Amino acid sequence: MKVLFIYPNLNAQIGFNYGIAYISGFLKKYGIETYLLNVNEKLGYPLDLDRIKKDVLKINPDVVGISVLTNQYKYTLEIARSIKDYIQLPVIFGGIHPTMDPYGTMEEKVVDYLCIGEGEEAFYEFLRKGSPEGIKNFVYREDNRIVVEPLRPYIDITRLPFKDYDIFDFQQMIDAKDGWVGLLASRGCPFRCTYCLNHKIMELYKTYGHLPKFYLRRHTVEEMIYEIDYLLTRYRNIKMFIFDDDIFTFDRQWLHEFSKAYRKITDIGFVCNAHARIFDEDMARDLKEAGCRIVKFGLESGSERIRRNVLKRYMSNRDIEHAFDVAQRAGLHTSAFVMIGLPHEKRNDIMATVELLAKVQPGRIRWSLFFPFVGTKAYEIAEKSGQIDFEKMRSLDNFTDETCMILGDEVNLLIEKLKTLFCLYINGYGNMDKKGKYGELLKRVEMADRGLWMKEKDNFVKLLKELDEEMERMGNIHYEVKYNPFMGVKSDWKDDSLSA
Repeated sequence: MKVLFIYPNLNAQIGFNYGIAYISGFLKKYGIETYLLNVNEKLGYPLDLDRIKKDVLKINPDVVGISVLTNQYKYTLEIARSIKDYIQLPVIFGGIHPTMDPYGTMEEKVVDYLCIGEGEEAFYEFLRKGSPEGIKNFVYREDNRIVVEPLRPYIDITRLPFKDYDIFDFQQMIDAKDGWVGLLASRGCPFRCTYCLNHKIMELYKTYGHLPKFYLRRHTVEEMIYEIDYLLTRYRNIKMFIFDDDIFTFDRQWLHEFSKAYRKITDIGFVCNAHARIFDEDMARDLKEAGCRIVKFGLESGSERIRRNVLKRYMSNRDIEHAFDVAQRAGLHTSAFVMIGLPHEKRNDIMATVELLAKVQPGRIRWSLFFPFVGTKAYEIAEKSGQIDFEKMRSLDNFTDETCMILGDEVNLLIEKLKTLFCLYINGYGNMDKKGKYGELLKRVEMADRGLWMKEKDNFVKLLKELDEEMERMGNIHYEVKYNPFMGVKSDWKDDSLSA
């Protein structure tokens, strides 16, 4: 039995697909051969249907499983249609998009079955049985109707076989990401933010009698230390580990034990996510002593109204200011993640985000444009308000280049300016140069109507670059775009190996 996985990840950052790694490891335990086409132009594999055809026919699999992200859905369908033209086999879609929208996904006739939720046991059971009928976590057609089987209980991740790194060209990924290596110590999140997928997944599992309290599960400290040692022994040029857990710091005792064990095996730094409302001195000390280099906080918005009423992010600006103060006093480099273009967002809400960032002055800021993922409550809020441009939404393959939200001419123009000159706004509102030069340029930008903005945008970018260079010569700390177009980093950060 041979299974071919395909992971379309185009026009996006290089990502390690944990779902494929876990499922492949599970299948290999039972002697099933697995292969992967990691379709990402940054890894030298663009969307080339002829190349995919050649690879599929060479492998000659019994089953094709495609991991589907919402922003990659159009590419996934294109690949699946092409495959169906030259080989007859089951094409199974898995991943978060089918899980969130199983009926919509099954409307595409090129899709034979879906594997929703956690797929390790379900996928193996399907391969063994040869039919999806009665298999929990599977979706299929029967007599012109769509059958959605119940979900099985959450998997105990400590009992899963080791993730399959071999299915990836993992050394190539390490080199392409300049030594960054992702790790995942847990599954799930205890919070229910409307823009995130976790709340919907928890509701789905609860529907079948699986209590939400079991949703957040964690590998043992021993398992994580083994995995880190495995990677360090097997691969070269690892410069930094980044924990992709939604909240790495949630379990205090686990964090304390991990911090002590981590420092014993390596002095390589790591990056992790924390929550501003539950971050304190003890956590900061454990992270710092373990060698954590960057702690990341999801602010999402500086508007308490938007956070509370739209995002269900129940933390105050005071909580946020305290968390950054604690982290920075402990000597941790901080990162703030924000979104703009949110449902019901007004100009003053967006400017509240700018003002909060200018006040707390994180080590780095990462921004994105809100994308209404199907199945989330934020999608329902945006749809009900009539603020989604659905044609634009279907065309987008990331959430950094353009917005599909219709928020009015004034707000949409502000979003255009911010995504282009985010650092200028922070430098200007924070008076980072102490002489008002950033503020002067910002006034010109803010006064520009759409016509003038479109005409002068490139010139504004040029003027900002010249001003940044002047500040650099003078030794003035300021934010400037670094590593990618949607990240601003404080100029006193000199470690070029740290890009996330």
